[in-house]
Amino acid sequence: MWRALGPGIVWMALAQGSGELVWWPYIVAKYGLGFLFLLIPACLLQYPLNYQIGSYTLLTGESVWQALVRLNRWFGAVLWLLMTVSFLWLGGFVTAGGMAELTGRPAGWSLEHQRLFWGHVFVAVFVIALLVSRVVYLLIEKVMLVVSLATLAGLVMACLHPKVRGTAGEFFLGLVRPRWPAGRSWEGATDATRLLTAITFAGLGGFWTLFYSYWLREKNAGMGAWFGRITSPITGRPEVIPDSGYCPEDTAESARRWQRWRRYLLVDIGIGIGGNLLTTILTCWLAYALLYPERRLPSDAQPVEVQRQFFAASWGPAGGVLFLVVATMFLADTWLTTVDAVSRVHTDILHAYFPRAARRWPHRTWYWVFTVLATGITCATMPMAPPGELILYSSVVGFIGTVSFSAALLIWNHIVLPHRLPAYARPGKISLVGISLACAAYTVLAAAYAFEQLRR
Repeated sequence: MWRALGPGIVWMALAQGSGELVWWPYIVAKYGLGFLFLLIPACLLQYPLNYQIGSYTLLTGESVWQALVRLNRWFGAVLWLLMTVSFLWLGGFVTAGGMAELTGRPAGWSLEHQRLFWGHVFVAVFVIALLVSRVVYLLIEKVMLVVSLATLAGLVMACLHPKVRGTAGEFFLGLVRPRWPAGRSWEGATDATRLLTAITFAGLGGFWTLFYSYWLREKNAGMGAWFGRITSPITGRPEVIPDSGYCPEDTAESARRWQRWRRYLLVDIGIGIGGNLLTTILTCWLAYALLYPERRLPSDAQPVEVQRQFFAASWGPAGGVLFLVVATMFLADTWLTTVDAVSRVHTDILHAYFPRAARRWPHRTWYWVFTVLATGITCATMPMAPPGELILYSSVVGFIGTVSFSAALLIWNHIVLPHRLPAYARPGKISLVGISLACAAYTVLAAAYAFEQLRR
């Protein structure tokens, strides 16, 4: 079990940088404890969704995208296009960190140009790291382990400050009992998208959720061990399984093995969701203690600058440096892991829809082609808008995808697939209830968001 863990840690670290540092603190800084009670349910919604994704990959060795394509090829193609659009603005994450504020370099440049400079530096460093890594997934897992532990340690240290500790009682009560702040009204015209982003990214929301399938395969979990790693010099057998469908053996030994893998999946998902929930609670606690009383809000142009100022005021210059380091690690690793995963998805989709053309080059080659394209798109889109706006664009498109693929997974895993599986591998009632609740919740959120937009 210990040796097999890892995808959940990658999931946790990526989730840390995909919104928790910016949008939940923004909501708490502006509305206090008014919406905080939504945080825990929003994170827990990810559990049944990730279980559906992980269980399919462990049983078949296929990525979840192959399941979506199998369900309906047109649906899979539209979903793939939505994902592509969603990640066109990925550059917002590498410019949202605090390296420009931390160094003030290059000297004489404006803050905007300094942020763009450091964004390009991070992109260059990460691309080189990808190129020299023999097995990219192992690099990703090690980087994310360091990032997750470092950010958690930094946040815990920050929360030990007396000014933060003094708010513990009221803050943690707000996790289960909402309390609307006096004198503050809901500004739906400006904050509906931000609240949607906070809820969607509580956990690894949007299209990021589907990446979990690839990390399980790269970890050789379950039947994924038979498919090989896409970036290894010798790739296994990643071609699509014939449409007749894959069916595990109906033997007692296979049943015992599936129960072990199922327990592993539950633990691994729990690490990702539990760790991410903890770090999000800590960032919200800091926002409530430091930003909310002063009515200071993160901005789209400088998402982390306000938090840095309060850290510096409370801890001195070292506090400001600590926060900027944490913020940069939070956000920059998001680009590295997402570019890797998006390149895997494009390679996978290419083989699903254009198998003859795709086989002309090895999977590894196609992976690098898409990695280079993603890098070029990142560099082109970074100057187009403030980082906060870029992240919001991505989140809205990603939420549309979440509503769609959640329902698709319910249909595929609980209606289409079970008749191909032996009894021990068929999903149970708890699994059905979990994914049904997630689908219902995301549908309600989509309806509420649409209603808020129509009111403008």
